[in-house]
Amino acid sequence: MSTTALNPERAGTEGPSRRRLMTMLSAVALGAAGSVMGVFNLIFLRPRVTYGSASKIRVGRPGAYSPGSQVVLPDARVVVRREGDKFLAISTVCTHLGCTVRTTDIGFDCPCHGSSYDSSGNVTSGPAPKSLAWYRVAVAPNGELEVDKRQVVAPETYLELKV
Repeated sequence: MSTTALNPERAGTEGPSRRRLMTMLSAVALGAAGSVMGVFNLIFLRPRVTYGSASKIRVGRPGAYSPGSQVVLPDARVVVRREGDKFLAISTVCTHLGCTVRTTDIGFDCPCHGSSYDSSGNVTSGPAPKSLAWYRVAVAPNGELEVDKRQVVAPETYLELKV
């Protein structure tokens, strides 16, 4: 028996059925969830570009370094040293987990996990698997020393200049 037979006053005013209402609500909810998911996927897929420090760093004129001097560049995570007429650059990034090592009288120490390095960056103790990286040092066109952090060189590779 239909509702029109029981209630003749509602004969032509029947609205959407309960099933149709639930179907519409479900469709709206799924559409909203899909839209939100699509927006978050687009946000997730957008590249996260971080501009780090420059790979070539100008560290001053060779004459500014006295023989035996050492300059720590904390932002670049590099130590520049002059030994006689030779210049070198050693990374201060620990090879264990990437902490910044501290300079000491006899070399370098990692404050995170206790790795120690000698003055040439060779591992003397701790969990570090390899020595600190040496970077290429060159003279820029304007006469300043330039450290290229993209070019790792063999240890004991120096730039020799008569200053």
